[in-house]
Amino acid sequence: MSTFPLSRRSVLAGSAAAAAAASLPAVSGQAQAVAPVAVAKSGYRWRNAVMGGTGFITGVLFHPSVRGLAYARTDIGGAYRWDARTDRWIPLTDHLGWDDWNLLGVEAMAVDPHHPNRVYLALGTYTQPWASNGAVLRSEDRGVTWKRTDLAVRLGANEDGRGCGERLLVDPRNSDTLWLGTRHDGLLRSTDRGATWQAVSFPATPSATGQGITLLVAAGRSVYAGWGDSDGTADRPHLYRTSDGKTWEPVPGQPTGAAARMPIRAAYDRRSRELYVTYANAPGPNGQTDGSVHRLRTADGTWTDVTPVKPGGTTTDGSTDAFGYGGVAVDARRPGTLVVSTNNRWAEIDTLFRSTDGGRTWTSLKDRAVLDVSEAPYLTWGKDKPKFGWWIQAVGLDPFDSEHIVYGTGATLYGTRDLKHWAPQIRGIEEASVRQLISPPVGEAHLISGSGDIGVMYHERLTASPSRGMASNPVFGSATGLAQAAAEPSYVVRSGWGDHGNGAYSNDGGKTWAPFMAQPAIAKDAPGPIATNADGSVLLWSFVHWDGTTYPAHRSADNGATWTEITSCPKGAAPVADPVDPKRFYAYDTTAGTLCASTDGGLTFTARATGLSSGDAEFRLVAAPGRSGDLWLSLKWNGLYRSTDGGATFTKVGSCWASYTLGFGKAAEGASYPAVYMVGSTETITAVYRSDDEAKTWLRVNDDRHQWGWTGAAVTGDPRVHGRVYLATNGRGVQYGEPV
Repeated sequence: MSTFPLSRRSVLAGSAAAAAAASLPAVSGQAQAVAPVAVAKSGYRWRNAVMGGTGFITGVLFHPSVRGLAYARTDIGGAYRWDARTDRWIPLTDHLGWDDWNLLGVEAMAVDPHHPNRVYLALGTYTQPWASNGAVLRSEDRGVTWKRTDLAVRLGANEDGRGCGERLLVDPRNSDTLWLGTRHDGLLRSTDRGATWQAVSFPATPSATGQGITLLVAAGRSVYAGWGDSDGTADRPHLYRTSDGKTWEPVPGQPTGAAARMPIRAAYDRRSRELYVTYANAPGPNGQTDGSVHRLRTADGTWTDVTPVKPGGTTTDGSTDAFGYGGVAVDARRPGTLVVSTNNRWAEIDTLFRSTDGGRTWTSLKDRAVLDVSEAPYLTWGKDKPKFGWWIQAVGLDPFDSEHIVYGTGATLYGTRDLKHWAPQIRGIEEASVRQLISPPVGEAHLISGSGDIGVMYHERLTASPSRGMASNPVFGSATGLAQAAAEPSYVVRSGWGDHGNGAYSNDGGKTWAPFMAQPAIAKDAPGPIATNADGSVLLWSFVHWDGTTYPAHRSADNGATWTEITSCPKGAAPVADPVDPKRFYAYDTTAGTLCASTDGGLTFTARATGLSSGDAEFRLVAAPGRSGDLWLSLKWNGLYRSTDGGATFTKVGSCWASYTLGFGKAAEGASYPAVYMVGSTETITAVYRSDDEAKTWLRVNDDRHQWGWTGAAVTGDPRVHGRVYLATNGRGVQYGEPV
């Protein structure tokens, strides 16, 4: 992808961290049963608005003894099981709710070769102090139901090294014993199939900032552990082994040097009794500039360097061909046949190498690959053809089909069944971190979305990936703003991180785009939210750097040809246009707790209501459609407030105690006010609600199976379909619900 400075993959969007950190659940370290599934009384059916992947696939695991059974994990969007009957992935962790947002990242997964129905997940997205501890889920029915054990340590599924692994393993000698390698807390072991965990002795000492144990792999009756904090010298080993499950020792003769500093992944060929290990000089997915592949003959301890291409050569453009190695998988049917991936090879493009002779010779599968992305057109990234891949650290080889190979990238999972023709194998996987939602009142599309990493999409159908792919001219990495003129819905504007401009407009409702003729100088470094007034004649653009620094807003009255700084608008505030009066804009100053308003088309802003809650940049202001001056203010656990006089006064809504985001949809039959949708709390649980009586009463419209972690970015109803609601998630794409 491009080098856009803001990515959901580098750090959690501050919104999710801030929203959830204050209410993290206590952890007891005891096994718990997940609450029974409860069907919502409202009878809603929930589905994904199809985009097709859109996120980093960090691991893929075929079950060694069951044809058609596989699992995939992601860095922030949970885990999935492949359903061969329907040819799609089934999400396994959507039941995790608001307080468990940090568990939507899957650090590792494991299956039991001898018990096909057992599957284990190690969950935890961040290891920072503000994040909750990790947890292990265990299932006896392939993830249909789970039991949970909270850990006393944190895991880091969305941190550097998230493509390493697997860090979780069922012991080859005893299915009741599991091993879990952590980043900062050493090695854990369970002797009761994951119900309880204890720290065990390990020769290497973890640190607060290192990678710790990067992988665990069974080779015969032995277990090997990769250590990520080696320096590449013989004095600090990177690979250890236990044969009795009690004592660990460094593997003799292991490779040294920068190219073998950190083991990334390993795979064991049980027929030839050889272990293959990929290495890099950094954990990845970024930052790797050197790497190698080595083979260990476990019978006699002989090591062989089988690196397909050594990094450090010269690329076609004259730069250094710097990269590491990532995924590795062996063919269970053909001894000596394996596949490895390069990683972070931006100039020459990452590839898969395949060998049929134990690594003596290799073939690059990229060189003859034919990619078909018709099912996910955005994968061209606005270009003529797609890239073979990047961030390739997850590789799987079907144990029942030697030509069925899959590999994960930063956006999808590609698969082949003939080693030549490749296509996304991602039906059911949706991992976008969604930030903005519009449901237009007219036009072909009922939804336009803005997301981290994949910009803006025009969804002409909810059941297929948008045919136009990502909005282009220009292409954005992460979208930061998306707005539609209420009285002129054909006019839409967007803002975001891009290499060729940071703002664009559309005159056909979001189908096609053109960049603004000019943009403020600060836009390239701090593109923030953007708004257009009711008739599309004025733009207001706020600027927020990825580190939180705010800058004065700018105004344009000529469709982005010229811009003027507006110092009276609160810095960094998301501007909100009045849906009726084109002269009115609103902005909530979250630092002061003041509602500011403009009645001259955004030229000047003055303070209106004061003394409201402050100190949180994620407080959200919205305007009710079809009404002037009807404002709703979500202040998280401080409550929901409403103004009907353009922000001069606000009244607290008594029917809920917390509101995180709010939106509107078509009114119920016989009702005069739009349906109101909210992510918030009316009692004890944070959920998705609908009100058909101006927030006097609420109906919960999601259920315990459909919670998706943190959902505080955006929600909106459909102005043409009563009851339909679109929900932004942080890692599970756009969810939409409809009454059944």
